[in-house]
Amino acid sequence: MTSETLTCHGCGIELQSEDAEKPGYVPKAALSREEVICQRCFRLRHYNEVPDVPLSDEDFVAIANQVTKADAFIVKIVDIFDFEGSWIDMLTRSSDGQDVMIVGNKADVLPKSVNQNKVMLWMRSEAEKRGLQPKDVRLMSASKGHDVEKVARAIDQHRKDRDVYVVGCTNVGKSTFINTLLKQLTGEGDDALTTSRFPGTTLGMIGVELDDGSMLYDTPGIINPEQMAHFVGPKELEQIMPDKEMKPSIYQLNPGQTLFFGGVARLDFVEGSPSSFVCYTANDLHIHRTKTENADDLYERHRGQMLAPPGVESLETFPPLKVHEWEIREEKTDIVIPGLGWITVVNAGVKVKLHLPDGAGATLRSAII
Repeated sequence: MTSETLTCHGCGIELQSEDAEKPGYVPKAALSREEVICQRCFRLRHYNEVPDVPLSDEDFVAIANQVTKADAFIVKIVDIFDFEGSWIDMLTRSSDGQDVMIVGNKADVLPKSVNQNKVMLWMRSEAEKRGLQPKDVRLMSASKGHDVEKVARAIDQHRKDRDVYVVGCTNVGKSTFINTLLKQLTGEGDDALTTSRFPGTTLGMIGVELDDGSMLYDTPGIINPEQMAHFVGPKELEQIMPDKEMKPSIYQLNPGQTLFFGGVARLDFVEGSPSSFVCYTANDLHIHRTKTENADDLYERHRGQMLAPPGVESLETFPPLKVHEWEIREEKTDIVIPGLGWITVVNAGVKVKLHLPDGAGATLRSAII
């Protein structure tokens, strides 16, 4: 390496040529190229390989602290499919006193019948419950390019010549948003930043200069270990993350019936009047209904096969399922599984057991649809 510090054009991490096992490695022969990317970004772009994220929690905290000390406009991106799982409280506390816009990405996966204005009102209400008073709330689909230009205009209106920091949880589409924005502004076809469907792509702070000399920064995603993405492999993740409009599945269940969501989650209807359960998950995720009395045996015999994901190759590392119990007290309540979707329980007075990988989380909310 030269004495001059070089950073990866894809992920922004400082480059080094001494240790191939450490972040930012690039062969010395590649340093003379006009656009240098690290070995990790090279593997992502050309082989779709996803090495582990090497940044520690302390690294993420340090970057968040850097953001909060800046006189800047903050764009907090959340995954509208996984709002709870992609909402990081640390960023809420960190951005106290700064102007913040909340952008719900992946709006294209919501059913077309959904009123997007109502979704944005719901997002604002949820943000305020979490202690954040957003300057603006928007929806977009970064990967499809839907409403990215509207979001960009809103950012330009609110930032008042300040730098812009794009922050959020891993895999919410921060880098994809910036790439799409740059393509629309410049007409260039190649991705300026490395993007991926998998958590933890951006490893350092990446700055893109704006017309007035201010900077637009893409920041590393903060990891939420409760998201389902951290329990399955790359191929399996494609099955549980929707990339097009969800088609809700409706099940009329009686007590003593169970729904399996592949082999990654299980919902038991324990007690209550017969009720509808409306499942909002990726269309490729197979949902299987059975009697609760048969569920344990079915899981043991068919997980990794009929009940997949996880696949057979992932069973050794997939955590055991842990039970969460709830009594649904209000009509039309969503049971939200971060990174997997949600199930709307139509009737009140229903008792359920939710089986999730040990370490995964789930929450209840009033139905958003």
